[in-house]
Amino acid sequence: MNFLASFMNLAGPDLIVILLIVLVLFGAKKLPELARGMGQAVKEFQKAKDEFNDELNKAGKSEPNVQQAQSTVPRIDSPATPPAAAQPDPNQTINPGKQADQV
Repeated sequence: MNFLASFMNLAGPDLIVILLIVLVLFGAKKLPELARGMGQAVKEFQKAKDEFNDELNKAGKSEPNVQQAQSTVPRIDSPATPPAAAQPDPNQTINPGKQADQV
C-alpha cells in the first residue's frame, strides 16, 4: 500500500525522469500510439464504470415497495414478570440429579 501511495505522489522531476525513460525505451514514433492506446483504455474504463453506475441506479429505483408480512396469529402480550424470577440466583447450587429429573 505504501508503494501505491508513493507512486501516486509523483511530481515535477520524478515525472520528467519517468517520461524520459519511456521515450528512450519506446522511441519518439511509438509514443503517440502508446498515448492513443492509453486514452482509449481510459475511455473504455469510464464507459464501463458509467454503465455499471446506471445499472445500479436503475435497480435501486425499480425495486418494488416491500411491505412487512401480516401475522396470522393474534399477538398476546404476556404479563410482566419481575426480573428476579427471570434470572436464576447465581449463589444457589443446582444438584445435577435434580436437574435431570426435571427434564
